Amino acid sequence: MNQDFKMTATTLKGLEGVLADELRKLGAKDIKESIRSVSFRGDKGFLYKANIALRTAIRILKPIKTCKVYDEEDLYEAIQKIKWEKYLDVEGTFAIGAVVNSKNFTSNSHYISLKSKDAIADYFRHKYSKRPNVDLKYPDVKIHVHIQKDWCTISLDSSGDSLHKRGYRSATNIAPINEVLAAGLVLLSGYTGDENFIDPMCGSGTILIEAAMVANRIPANINRKHFAFENWKDYDEDLYFIIQDSLLKKIRSSHFKIMGFDKAPSAVRKAQQNIINANLEEFIGVHHVNFFNSTKEVFGNTTILFNPPYGERLNIDVEEFYRKIGDTLKHNYSGSTAWMITSDIQALKHVGLRTSKRIELKNADLDCRFVKYELYEGSRKAKKLDN
Repeated sequence: MNQDFKMTATTLKGLEGVLADELRKLGAKDIKESIRSVSFRGDKGFLYKANIALRTAIRILKPIKTCKVYDEEDLYEAIQKIKWEKYLDVEGTFAIGAVVNSKNFTSNSHYISLKSKDAIADYFRHKYSKRPNVDLKYPDVKIHVHIQKDWCTISLDSSGDSLHKRGYRSATNIAPINEVLAAGLVLLSGYTGDENFIDPMCGSGTILIEAAMVANRIPANINRKHFAFENWKDYDEDLYFIIQDSLLKKIRSSHFKIMGFDKAPSAVRKAQQNIINANLEEFIGVHHVNFFNSTKEVFGNTTILFNPPYGERLNIDVEEFYRKIGDTLKHNYSGSTAWMITSDIQALKHVGLRTSKRIELKNADLDCRFVKYELYEGSRKAKKLDN
């Protein structure tokens, strides 16, 4: 029987609560939120499940040693004390990533990675007179070193490539939204697939695809070709397929419309190709439409969620652009809930609609706001009188 052990899922700033909620619903134990990460406990099968199913995780780490270190030599000695043959063959390959946030270490993360690599190589050389090679692209084992003040945690990276690389996106526009962030926006909006969904400025379709996977309960990384844990010595292929099959059995078909618009024909073509790659073409429709000339053509409750162009991508009058967003939502999309993320926080003043929620997020290095507008049928005052 598999025993529980501690794991850490990393995420983007602002999505920690969403990730913790995902883990709770998936069945994780002892969940604790930190900055850009959530720790939890589970068994080997749950590690597989977390990689396949979590929408807002970037990678799943399995700590193998936690200790205090005060300088580079302490780190070297700590790594040397690990029995590395349990995880890595002398004929195998490895790579190391490091994050350092400590005044004790004046060297950068790259140097810490090199020092850690030397410690592992020397461990094998002293014990076996040969050492495993480093392979930065396709290592057999990926190791993560995290130093926070005096504490060092050495982990095995069970994911390999970042989990935002779902495997469906072959065509992109300039500065496409990260898949993990897109999924986080969908989950933060409260969308579950029980109403219509529109992305009126859909670009290459990432938000639409993540929304469709939420609506149909499709595991986020079901299209991935490989996870790093498949190279581990204790990998259980039968258990992996049991976990995968159990997740696939939870897929359902949402009968509500999921639609995307874009005024650029090239964006429409890219979105359609990515949707085909994700095997979601029966659930998502993408149309060559300028949002500012559009109207709500679906009945019932509708979630509108979009990532308008901003920053260097917006070569037009910002005030006019955001004013038109507000006018279009107010006049053409009543009876909907609209969500929008932008890094141009000043531009939000020109939308002309009152926000009912504002959430601080990061999009790459940009500080953003994810804002909610409730677009009532008629005025807000009339809505309150009806109740």
